[in-house]
Amino acid sequence: MLLRNSLCRFSTPSSWISRASPSIAMPLRAKVTNPAFGVTAKMSTLAELTKPQEGDETDDVLFNSLYGVRLVELNRPAKFNALNGSMARKILPRLKEWEKSELANVIMVSGAGEKALCAGGDVAALALQNEQGIEGQKKSSDFFGLEFRLDHAIAGYKKPYISVMDGVTMGGGVGLSVHAPFRIATERTLFAMPETTIGYFPDVGGSFFLSRLDGEIGTYLALTSERLKGVQSLYAGIATHYIDSSVLGNMTQRLSELVFKDYSSLRERLDLVNQTISEFSTGLPSIQEQPILLAGNLRNAIDRCFQYNSVEEIFQALEREAEQKEWAQKTLETLSSRSPTSLKVALRALRLGRRWTIDETFQREHGIAAHFMRHPDFVEGVKARLMSKPPRQASWQPATLSEVTDEYVASFFKLPEGESRMELFGDAEFREYPHAQYALPSEQEIERFVRDTSKDRNETVNQFVSKWGQKEGVKEKVAEVLARRTVSDGKGGLKWD
Repeated sequence: MLLRNSLCRFSTPSSWISRASPSIAMPLRAKVTNPAFGVTAKMSTLAELTKPQEGDETDDVLFNSLYGVRLVELNRPAKFNALNGSMARKILPRLKEWEKSELANVIMVSGAGEKALCAGGDVAALALQNEQGIEGQKKSSDFFGLEFRLDHAIAGYKKPYISVMDGVTMGGGVGLSVHAPFRIATERTLFAMPETTIGYFPDVGGSFFLSRLDGEIGTYLALTSERLKGVQSLYAGIATHYIDSSVLGNMTQRLSELVFKDYSSLRERLDLVNQTISEFSTGLPSIQEQPILLAGNLRNAIDRCFQYNSVEEIFQALEREAEQKEWAQKTLETLSSRSPTSLKVALRALRLGRRWTIDETFQREHGIAAHFMRHPDFVEGVKARLMSKPPRQASWQPATLSEVTDEYVASFFKLPEGESRMELFGDAEFREYPHAQYALPSEQEIERFVRDTSKDRNETVNQFVSKWGQKEGVKEKVAEVLARRTVSDGKGGLKWD
């Protein structure tokens, strides 16, 4: 049994394993399929999709086993573990193989080094590829198709899946994380969806997960690319747990020792993993030292200004915002530097995404991504913001919001004639995340409780803390929502305001 005060800091997941059990750690080569599991027509298509290509790197992803844990380590630390086709072609078939294996109990994904899980897709390579014309743009579109299939497979995965969001977790790294039941943030986590900065849109299922965050938090994060550090990703609903990076090695060792009964349901397995992760929580930063960022008057302003269905109305709301004037002015400047096309397409995707299933989300986002690969803003945005030294302001086409008509935006959501929706390889047909109970309670859940009961503030907070098994962050989250959204009903209870 591991002692919680016996803590060691390990620099990478590989070193977690080698120090914990040298005889067990075994780097594996990726297999595309396992014939013993039966190769259906779908799987043969997967094998074709993920077969190695010329130029694929050998060790850009490392696979390791530690008893019942299977680890995926993104291994491009010099590039902040940016995801490319070579990596996706290895990870997807391996996940499908482990999903069938009776020896694999828990899957964990992490990044090499201490700087990043994954800073996003390798967009610089895609931009250069797009400049080759139709053939290069098709290759870029195919990459997104592969990436989205991988993310979709994670969303419907039939075994406990844990994403360790230690360090920079943006874009493609978010896709490997947010659809999973367990997303662990650390003090080094830096979350963002920065796509509008480079003339693109928040993809990797962003239309689904961002549109389901509390209030207009998702709209705000999508359009502005605002960054959330450390515990803020927990409070915002991005992460499900907050763990200090120093205990990740011990936590992995403990997870590897879990034994599931053969007849245990997925829910029972997930509950056990959730309890085990929680054992290694060393406490959240003090609310006085690190108050909830998207809270109070700022959160009210976000909901007021980003509630609209057109970018122009959001700009107008920011211009007349009086209570958070300085924030509104800064946000206006931020949005004004973004691609007008990206802003309008992103907002429309978020609003439509509220009604999409997870399947439809990835299929539709693939069509939108393909359209952006043919659009000049993507190449221009990547070159201006990521490849130019120093970065420069991009020259967007069209340059103004007024030039981006509704018809123009709608064209991003239409399939070219003769094309069909991409085929998916996972089983994840849902409209709401099935494992949301492992995150902090949503504002909707708090609202329902207040409307259905007549408890006072302390009773309400205590009820949620108890129901969530004393989970850290619940008390702070519920207290913030109650302070912002409720008033006394005059009878000792609360009224939703």
